[in-house]
Amino acid sequence: MSSLLAGPVRVVNIGLPAFARDLAANGAAVVQLDWAPPGRGKPELIAALAELSSHEQDIGKANREALERMLAAEPVLADVRRAGELIPDLDSRRLMLHAGPPIDWQRMCGPLRGAVCGAIVFEGWAKDLESAEKLAAAGGIEFAPNHHHGAVGPMTGITTRSMPLLIVENRAFGNRAMCALNEGLGKVMRFGGNDASVLARLAWLRDEFGPLFGAALRGAGAIPLNPLIARGLAMGDEMHQRNVACTSLLLRSLAPAFSRAGKDAALTRAFEFISGNDQFFLNVAMAMGKSITDPAQDIAHSTLVTVMCRNGTDFGVRVAGLGERWFTAPVEMPQGLYFPGFSAADANPDMGDSAILETIGLGAFSMAAAPAVAGFVGAGGFDAALGYTRAMSEIAIGRHPKWTIPALEFAGAPAGIDIRRVVESGIAPAINTGIAHRKAGLGQVGAGVARAPLACFEQAMLEFLRRW
Repeated sequence: MSSLLAGPVRVVNIGLPAFARDLAANGAAVVQLDWAPPGRGKPELIAALAELSSHEQDIGKANREALERMLAAEPVLADVRRAGELIPDLDSRRLMLHAGPPIDWQRMCGPLRGAVCGAIVFEGWAKDLESAEKLAAAGGIEFAPNHHHGAVGPMTGITTRSMPLLIVENRAFGNRAMCALNEGLGKVMRFGGNDASVLARLAWLRDEFGPLFGAALRGAGAIPLNPLIARGLAMGDEMHQRNVACTSLLLRSLAPAFSRAGKDAALTRAFEFISGNDQFFLNVAMAMGKSITDPAQDIAHSTLVTVMCRNGTDFGVRVAGLGERWFTAPVEMPQGLYFPGFSAADANPDMGDSAILETIGLGAFSMAAAPAVAGFVGAGGFDAALGYTRAMSEIAIGRHPKWTIPALEFAGAPAGIDIRRVVESGIAPAINTGIAHRKAGLGQVGAGVARAPLACFEQAMLEFLRRW
């Protein structure tokens, strides 16, 4: 003690940073530890964490099984088919699928309403947008989450009967998942666009590009995605905001099969479309993500997250050991950069099923592989990118052995979000995302990073304790 007191003052400051600033201003050596009480100091959460810790053997075993299923996945891009053929409910009634947890028309945000109205006109259920809005408001359309039908969709996530869907098969477990084709850049339905140009592009995807893409895949044989993702991470993609490398690798893999399946004009349009859309691979990665997490659902005693998604109003989470139940909370606003002429005042809260990528360890969890993305989404530079991945590893129980990150000395991407770790640490999962205008029809206005609301994970943990 005497030697400690005789030396210079050295301080580790826990919690409030103001104390550290004062010490540093007075010349003291100080290290700031970013600390908060477990469970945000809520007694019921602290008690729940303590109770669950006494069941670590059962929970740990279940979580290892859930994670092993995710890591053992062998996803392949297999085909493109019409949505109604793959999801018969879309053909049998006026059903429309959307991103996020369940929501009705009255609670939908502006971009989602805009996309719904555009899709109604696209399917011929109404002659114009005004009539489409009246039909939806009167209950003439049935709505359901993509996740209820084995699918996912970016941003508004609209899926209707005639849209072509990508099919990813997980050959390790025999399941499959689907996602609509990426529409390209500019004004698009996934950001709430619904004018004539949007509908014309959807018609081209339905009538020409989708069938050609499907024929190319069937001719080439299924494309294994694990090695493609691994190469993409080494080339600077994180598969949510940046898909440049994987889009290029996919096009290179399929170019010969496209050439055999297509005729000159259609082939040229297809190549121009893919090569001009750096985000083309995003939708493939999303279908892959769902195909990976679905086999981990319904594992008793597992606290691993299998779904994160948002609909512009609510954020929703599903947990392996809690079946198909949703745990929801108000969705948060992204923090990021805006296109010229736009600001946070124009932005809609976060949207889309694309957070399935963070659920499997990509996106913000692999930001260290794509430092360019950190700058684009307003998160800083290389150090910030490393910081995101390191922080996300605190709430994940493992790393992906096939998806390694060069900047972390080829450590695997953090994988397997544990609701207990989220609640105990107070670290909310980060999600790379686009930002839509809050009004229908105006499209994307920026990009950023959103956070999953902690309340979803707290609800899930308390229900887990009650049930198990």
